[in-house]
Amino acid sequence: MNTIKVSLLMGALTILLVLMGNALFGQSGAMMFFLIAMAMNFFSYFYSDSIAIKMTNSYPVSQSEAPELYELVARLSKRAGLPMPKLYVTPSEQPNAFATGRNPSHAAVAVTEGLMRMLNRSEVEGVLAHELAHIKNRDVLLGTIAAALAGAITMMANAFQWAAIFGMGRSEDDEGGAGLIGGLVMAILAPIAAAIVQMAISRSREFSADATGARIAGSPDGLANALLKLESAAQHIPMQANPVTSHLFIVNPFSGANLARLFSTHPSTQDRVARLKAMR
Repeated sequence: MNTIKVSLLMGALTILLVLMGNALFGQSGAMMFFLIAMAMNFFSYFYSDSIAIKMTNSYPVSQSEAPELYELVARLSKRAGLPMPKLYVTPSEQPNAFATGRNPSHAAVAVTEGLMRMLNRSEVEGVLAHELAHIKNRDVLLGTIAAALAGAITMMANAFQWAAIFGMGRSEDDEGGAGLIGGLVMAILAPIAAAIVQMAISRSREFSADATGARIAGSPDGLANALLKLESAAQHIPMQANPVTSHLFIVNPFSGANLARLFSTHPSTQDRVARLKAMR
């Protein structure tokens, strides 16, 4: 099922890019951006984990640098029947975490610097089990590709806006008639469309990863308590990362902003905690 979703996501964002190219540059632009979309799909599939790590400014850590983190992940990975993922740390005081990679053999887990300081061992274990659940459920590829493609489309949309301002697009008399107005419309709508795609694929995955993670950890309590702390911290501690990566994290790191709440990529923390408590 996730393979089908990945294909649909790549197809949807490819169509969006082709429409943007056509609106700004006509048929030649549509073909050019179709080729660009194919290249983006290729690199997103094989290098999506590296792209996500870079967009969050995360850095690798060795076992000697983070022995407790390694011990927890190794034990939980063995319990989940997964190979040991690569471990990264995201430079942020906000406690949070995410998983990335195209399959369990090419997976990575990243935790923020604040996570290990603000959560107790049981809560950290619950968060790590949730991220390993994403890997076990094989849905990290979907979210990571969404982040990579949405980030690229957002940057291109911004470039289109400047191109339109400086008259680099089609004129109103060109074939198709959309001209600069069409380019501007697509440039505005593209990031919104990409955000909608991200929202559509994220919410049900979080509930599933919560349930699987609770079983891996052996109890839902650690994760439930952690979610409440993470949600509270996200309201007060900013995260310096690309907003298109928000759906990768266990809780929305930008939930303190009104616009982020409007376009939430996660189900409500209260609903998640209630479901976890019902598993006792």
